Amino acid sequence: MQGNRMNRNCTVLCLAISSVIVAGSFAGCRKLTKSDLNVAFQNSHGTEVSLKLPCSNNCLASLKGKVVLVNFWATWCEPCKAEIPSLIQFQQKYSDKGFTLLGIAMDEDGASVVQPFVEKMKFDVGGHPTGMNYPIVIGSDSVADKFGGLIGYPTSVLLTRDGKIAKTIVGPLTPEDFRDIQALVGS
Repeated sequence: MQGNRMNRNCTVLCLAISSVIVAGSFAGCRKLTKSDLNVAFQNSHGTEVSLKLPCSNNCLASLKGKVVLVNFWATWCEPCKAEIPSLIQFQQKYSDKGFTLLGIAMDEDGASVVQPFVEKMKFDVGGHPTGMNYPIVIGSDSVADKFGGLIGYPTSVLLTRDGKIAKTIVGPLTPEDFRDIQALVGS
């Protein structure tokens, strides 16, 4: 089932990517309001956390005032797993400069699949086995809809420090995407 879903998502991604690129180039930034993004998640351990943007006192504290890359992924998604070492490395390099990643796992089986993956998987980062070093929460279709919906995995949404969507990236991040994030961080 998951393999068929991945193949379907990859096919949809390939067919839609050119229209997403064209639409994204005209979309510009828009301010998120509390009604746009006010969702509750379960973290990878099954504990509920809330995320409200723009951040108030009741949001994930690690996101307040930071450039945030929201990365929708799944444990069965090979392109998602392939980009994780780059995400870990970017988080290591820029977390102390006002940047953070938020991984939203879209696995249908939720925490029962995601928690063991996050706890056990190590990725080669600079020749060292490294675990995922950024917050991971469990997503759903309704959460994805708050970010404009998904047509495939991975999909990343880049948020500015003041809660604007700067860019939506469908597919693995490219070196140009990382340069855009770095420019927003200011390093």
